[in-house]
Amino acid sequence: MSGIKLVLGDITTAEVDAIVNAANEHMLGGGGVDGAIHRAAGPALLAACREVAEANGVRCPTGQARITAAGNLKARYVIHTVGPVYAFVDNPAQLLASAYRSSYQLALEHGCKRLAVPAISCGVYGYPLADAARIALGVSSEAPYRDLDITFYLFSQAIYDIWIAELGRR
Repeated sequence: MSGIKLVLGDITTAEVDAIVNAANEHMLGGGGVDGAIHRAAGPALLAACREVAEANGVRCPTGQARITAAGNLKARYVIHTVGPVYAFVDNPAQLLASAYRSSYQLALEHGCKRLAVPAISCGVYGYPLADAARIALGVSSEAPYRDLDITFYLFSQAIYDIWIAELGRR
């Protein structure tokens, strides 16, 4: 097992094989971590996202992931995944777990070992933080993903404190 680490900091500075982006279904940038990643990566990331096939305006459905080049980031790839908007879906836990699993599977398929991962759905998507931490850390500990070096980049002290407590329970 390579391990799970937690960092209170900026995911766009991570020197890893892939940065996981908490994207929206359009994959054209947005707020929060998505906007920060797009700003740091520059226009090449937006161009790469525009090349991803879409159906009815959706490039990446909720719970799935897509991979692109990383533009100006210190990573080879950006893995875009869409977590659930907590208040608007019937099965948020399944969709959040699927977003992490889909991201990790793409990482493995592309030879990535070191990942920087945000707290998916924990910003404006409103996922309860303790539940999100339990799901994210649980999926990250599953057998297929134990060889990955996963570093969660958490954007606030409150989120970091909840995730560190959950990690301590494992």
